[in-house]
Amino acid sequence: AIASERAVSMEGQPLSALSSPALVVDMDKVKRNTQRMIERCQALGVQLRPHMKTHKTLECADLMTAGSRRCIVVSTMAEACFYADHGFDDIIYAYSLPFDKIERCAALSEKLDLFQVLLDHHEALQQLKRRPLKDGRLWHVWLKLDCGNGRAGVLHSEPEALSLAQAIAGTEGVELTGIYAHCGNTYSCTGVEQIQAVAQETTSCVLQFMEKLKAIGITCKSSIGSTPSCSHPVQDMSKLSEVHPGNYIFYDVQQSMIGSCSLEDVAVRVLTRVIGHCPQRDQLLIDCGWSAISLDGAGRLPTGYAIIEGHPDLKLSSMTQEHGRLEPISGHL
Repeated sequence: AIASERAVSMEGQPLSALSSPALVVDMDKVKRNTQRMIERCQALGVQLRPHMKTHKTLECADLMTAGSRRCIVVSTMAEACFYADHGFDDIIYAYSLPFDKIERCAALSEKLDLFQVLLDHHEALQQLKRRPLKDGRLWHVWLKLDCGNGRAGVLHSEPEALSLAQAIAGTEGVELTGIYAHCGNTYSCTGVEQIQAVAQETTSCVLQFMEKLKAIGITCKSSIGSTPSCSHPVQDMSKLSEVHPGNYIFYDVQQSMIGSCSLEDVAVRVLTRVIGHCPQRDQLLIDCGWSAISLDGAGRLPTGYAIIEGHPDLKLSSMTQEHGRLEPISGHL
């Protein structure tokens, strides 16, 4: 609400009136990006469950859910509580269940119609068994599957994956709600063909696992996600229950390099100011470091860590927490 009030107070003012660094959002592009993803998922026949971690705002969440305030993903308890406090429901806390947060997860499970958690090992299941929910409510659990991303999740090909799914499904007070996989390895791709190859591999792994579950009498939902894979979905994704992208609301330069979008789709800019001239180093100092831009992308662009709009001859060569160093790509300033 505070952010919204500040935005309203700046209405009609030029960008130069903003304090820097500032994130500037093109709402027309945001609306276009969200509508495209909604239509893409409708065409596939899958439920869109958008991730909130990119923006963490009510305004964008309303656009991503088409005003329903239902069916979202979060990555922190702070996000979960924020959205729950503002009338959102059917929330997945998409982070391998930390034991110190079980009480807070229980509170949300007892407050909301549907709050869901992820787990990927037996001890987490034991922790849920030790904390039964009130009023006969069930823990709604998604099994996190690693389908090649190499981060969290039980490896899809390991016997433990199937045994853990069976254990969840057979535990009193717990429901196996679904199988959840993140194809974050699409972020190493370049071009639509590579993106779709990873999306196909992840989808196939999940669908094959679903067949194994079906063979032993277990049915549940299935979900994969990442902005690259959901921006260029493969047809087999229509056999899934849900997809869970998030970054697509804004997109960014990294996404354009991967092939998820074009630069025209990128809906955000970071406003910065020159705060120092360093002729001895052929550099300009700006008030925008990694706390404003982040270090994602690792400076792989010809222009360094970012594109300097209107100045293709400059590169953001390095950053500290609050400072950035601009220098010419060639020649002198």
